[in-house]
Amino acid sequence: MVLLGAWGGRHYLNRLGLSYRLQSREARLDALINSLQDLIFVFDGKGRFRFIHAIEKDKLLLGSQQALGRHYQEVLPAALAATFDTVFHQVQRSGQVATFEYPLMLGQQQRYFHATVSPLASNTHHVEGVLSVTRDITEAKQAEVELQIAAAAFQAHLGIMVTDARGNILKVNDTFKRITGYSDEEVVGKNPRMFSSGHHNAAFYRRLWRSVLATGNWEGEIWNQRKNGELFPEWLTISAVYGATGELTHYVATMSDISERKAAEQEIHQLAFYDPLTGFANRRLFMDRVGTALKELNRHQRCGALLLIDIDNFNHVNDTLGHHAGDQLLQCVARRFGQMLRDTDTLARLGSDEFAVLIEGVDGSPRQTQTLAEHIARKLLAALDEPVAIGEESAVVTASVGITIVSDSQRSADDYLQQVDMALSQAKMSGRHALRFFDPSMQASLLAKVKLEAELRQALENDQWRLHYQPQVDRHGTLTGVEALLRWQHPERGMVSPGEFIPLLESTGLINDVGEWVLEEACQQLARWAPSPLLSQLTISVNISPLQFREADFLARLEQVFQRTQAPLAQLKLEVTESLFVEARDDARDKMLSLKALGVRFSLDDFGTGYSSLAYLAQLPLDQLKIDQSFVQQVLESKANAAIVESTIALAKSLNLDIIAEGVEAPAQQAWLMAHGCHAFQGYLFGRPAPVGEIEAMVSAHSRS
Repeated sequence: MVLLGAWGGRHYLNRLGLSYRLQSREARLDALINSLQDLIFVFDGKGRFRFIHAIEKDKLLLGSQQALGRHYQEVLPAALAATFDTVFHQVQRSGQVATFEYPLMLGQQQRYFHATVSPLASNTHHVEGVLSVTRDITEAKQAEVELQIAAAAFQAHLGIMVTDARGNILKVNDTFKRITGYSDEEVVGKNPRMFSSGHHNAAFYRRLWRSVLATGNWEGEIWNQRKNGELFPEWLTISAVYGATGELTHYVATMSDISERKAAEQEIHQLAFYDPLTGFANRRLFMDRVGTALKELNRHQRCGALLLIDIDNFNHVNDTLGHHAGDQLLQCVARRFGQMLRDTDTLARLGSDEFAVLIEGVDGSPRQTQTLAEHIARKLLAALDEPVAIGEESAVVTASVGITIVSDSQRSADDYLQQVDMALSQAKMSGRHALRFFDPSMQASLLAKVKLEAELRQALENDQWRLHYQPQVDRHGTLTGVEALLRWQHPERGMVSPGEFIPLLESTGLINDVGEWVLEEACQQLARWAPSPLLSQLTISVNISPLQFREADFLARLEQVFQRTQAPLAQLKLEVTESLFVEARDDARDKMLSLKALGVRFSLDDFGTGYSSLAYLAQLPLDQLKIDQSFVQQVLESKANAAIVESTIALAKSLNLDIIAEGVEAPAQQAWLMAHGCHAFQGYLFGRPAPVGEIEAMVSAHSRS
């Protein structure tokens, strides 16, 4: 018994020691597991959770106690459960470890995990379950993405250069190499000073690095040099990179080649401020410089001058030789003008054939400035003494110059331009190759013109227009028709001369509306005469301005007039001038044919004063040629005029056209014209322009006689 008791005591002590050792091992194992940051899941052979370890509970879909005993398909989202199902059975079958990664939404955050799934085998090597050790790899994933982004950025369209803290180049990307022309081997280990263009001084670089050291970055435009020596502009950003302890470790520079942008900016600047034909300043730049000069007047007690130059009869060159020749002429004239000026003077082309010169910074009185301005103006005129070569042709060119002295800073640039424009107008009126200075008396003339223009705009609205009619007769003195002539019945000035208002109508664009009014009045008169046996035979001739005829809606507006008035169109004669056919000849001819189809007739007015091609004249649907009064009035005194009139009559007969002479004032003129084959006349000899009542009375009196 004693032996048995002793053995039993030892057995108890052995068991007690074994239990203690097991408990100690379990405690160490628990301590080890509890120290792990990874998630640990143990599943039995059927896929039920048997053990869960998670220090961070927010990484679990369910609490440990809620998940234990439940199948993973009850706990995991469907997509993850399907993936794990495949891995679970694969491990059970193969007895091999498997790994996989998966994303999981935990609350509002997407996280990423890496799982290592191992088999749990019994002593008989039978797989009784699986162990999943799962690690949160979200930060690693984000770092990977950031690395991918950084790698992509490094190979982006921006050039990138990385240096160490001492400025030695460590790495450049492909774009940097493409922009600079250097390879990796040629730049790594070198200092970025190798790219210096020499455009910037030491002070520029001191400011640059002061900014980098103070703020951590610098950004701006800089000029550098490519491997081939070409200088180029770039937009450069330099950023300082600091380590965890705050020490400077690297510099990162990003750059973009802005050569194309700078070229585009230069092109835009050129287009904005310079004339594309001559290369000299345009109106915008010229006015800007005039404004700047005005600001300097009071500051430095200096004077200046404006010159406005207009090429005489430039349109004639365009009309006869073509626009390309006109452009060549302007380029040649501009070059000659430029050679006559000082470096401080500004030459500009303001438009078409108009040039301007700004003379500034003159130390002296307005009188001295006037002397200098006149000297320069005469040099400019002298520059045109030699004929201008245009291809195989040459042209003799003259110009008119207006001048105003700039001495009062209280006036604006527009004021001075207005003054010099008035001076130019006076120079042109005095004849070719002349110059005139602005005089204050010119201002009164301009104000009168402005006032007249304002009143002109009200004339149609206030019913101030009148039509007078000048008789047209045959060889027997019988009235065959009339020409409708526009008159302005001004409420204060009475009848205003057409010479005053017709140019204004054309320059203001009012000619279209007023011209339509004239046509409508004439057509209404034809409609009123239609029932009368005496008056219905009369034609009415209406002058059509080339500006009005060229309007795109000219035909449509005329057709509306015809529709409203129901005039007998066979009695309507439209008078056109040769200038109508200088441009867009085919368009003019097509419009004439359309009107001809309606019964309208055409007369070519002022024949012999323009530049029409006789060959083209034969193609026009004309009915009549009108000999200009400038030839008729001198036909008895001038052999040249007589020859022109004879030729015109012969031409009309050869083209089977009627012919009429205007401006006939003496019986001897009529007799000469009749002797040479002209049998239709218009002029003071047969009657002055008169209101319609007087014309009707004339017809009535003639019928009674």
